[in-house]
Amino acid sequence: MELYQVRYFLALASTLNFTRAAEQCNVTQPALTKGVQKLEQELGGELIYRERQLTQLTDLGKEVLPMLAHTLASAETARRRAKEFHRKEVAPLKIGLAPSISASLILDLIAEIAKFVAGLHVELREDTAEKLVDLLLEGEINAAMVGDVQDIPARIDDWLLFEERYVAVLAPTHRLANRSSIGIDDLRETVLLERAGCDVAPKIQRSYFPEEPPRLGHCSGHDLHLQHMAAAGFGVILAPEHMPRLPTLKTIPLEGDPVSREVRLLAVQGRRYSPALDAFVKVARLRDWSVEVPHREMSHATLPEIASAAE
Repeated sequence: MELYQVRYFLALASTLNFTRAAEQCNVTQPALTKGVQKLEQELGGELIYRERQLTQLTDLGKEVLPMLAHTLASAETARRRAKEFHRKEVAPLKIGLAPSISASLILDLIAEIAKFVAGLHVELREDTAEKLVDLLLEGEINAAMVGDVQDIPARIDDWLLFEERYVAVLAPTHRLANRSSIGIDDLRETVLLERAGCDVAPKIQRSYFPEEPPRLGHCSGHDLHLQHMAAAGFGVILAPEHMPRLPTLKTIPLEGDPVSREVRLLAVQGRRYSPALDAFVKVARLRDWSVEVPHREMSHATLPEIASAAE
């Protein structure tokens, strides 16, 4: 099946007239008829009823029409994007984020890169850290930001960006909501909401509950589900402080030596970077993450380095 055959058939389906369809496709009528006939041979049946005064789609023609229209549209879109890419009109950048990492952490980075990379087109993907590593190796994403991840493959470059503490996330009506900080004894008497396998994160388990497990309430594999339950007063979530969260929830620090995790940037080792990816990696590594990160403006001292990264 050739695309020109599909184009001929679609023109004929819209006009139901061989002469007008040929004019629309800028070919002779015999050429258009031959192309449609070849398509019919490929699909194993007639697509058009050919009558002197009446041309109509057959049942097979009606069945395949939307699929062929989608095929041609997809091909034309791919051709257009390829031309734009070669003219450097589109600079794709696919970034993976672990579920507990907020997109707000990278929005100002993207805004800064867009000043120097023409046609920047960012796509964000969310998945577990382990799945994001797979997507990197498969070429489905260009870079990823993850929390603590075990056994990073040798083919993956990783850079420590910053550490963030765990905090208590709870409803304003919770009995602990007015505390300036929450201690270990409070946690031991509090119902906790946990994700995934209904288990407490190993770091928190070791630090706060070394002898006996905490009181676990409801659990879910989705953070948003847990947050809605916390907002309804069903318990407390212990989560990284930059985890995306509902605006109706409060966060309160934990007392003592706080549990923290490392947030790392991942990319495939040895793979050629596009200008967009090169700029993103350099900007992320140059940034002073010790300052409060969401929506912080970049230092002007880094702008020349960003510009050179995009060239």
